[in-house]
Amino acid sequence: QVRYRTYDGHADTSHYSCNGVTGGFDSDFNLDNSLKREQVGFLERNIMTVNIIKLKKMGANSMVKTAKNGFSLLELLVVLVILGLVISIAAPQLFEQMGGAKKDTATIQIEKIGSILDLYRLNIGRYPSQDEGLDALVKAPANVGSRWKGPYVKKKQTLLDPWGNSYVYNSPGKHNKDYDLYSLGADGQEGGEGDNQDITNW
Repeated sequence: QVRYRTYDGHADTSHYSCNGVTGGFDSDFNLDNSLKREQVGFLERNIMTVNIIKLKKMGANSMVKTAKNGFSLLELLVVLVILGLVISIAAPQLFEQMGGAKKDTATIQIEKIGSILDLYRLNIGRYPSQDEGLDALVKAPANVGSRWKGPYVKKKQTLLDPWGNSYVYNSPGKHNKDYDLYSLGADGQEGGEGDNQDITNW
């Protein structure tokens, strides 16, 4: 909207105000009304262009602000769906690798316990009996006297397999002359396949 300054109730077309922007026409040029209207229209178009640029900047700033504040609900849902797909694909392989790692750990622990049993035999002159079991590596059995140089393991948990079960110790052994040492696997029962397979020293 264009407003003109008035003198004595008459509009002075040489001065105007448009959207808070004031201006004027130089009367020395004696411009006709059509030319003045053209200039006013040009000014209004410039003001409109400036307003559009301001609105675009405000929109861009709003988008940046939204990105800084966080993700939209739709974006979060998309991320959750992608994570679900990744987990469904990777989980079986991950569990299989974990199971294989536990079996490898059990094999290493059996070898380590075997070395400790050999040290026990050097000190005592024999392996622990069936009644004494692997506890003989933690606490001295009766009638061994000062020959016992233990404890041979610092913690009794060292004698547990990766599934939290005690290693089975049989002396004399059925498969070995001196002793059999093995883990019953994930199911804690003899036999089985995969993670449930026994891990032995024979």
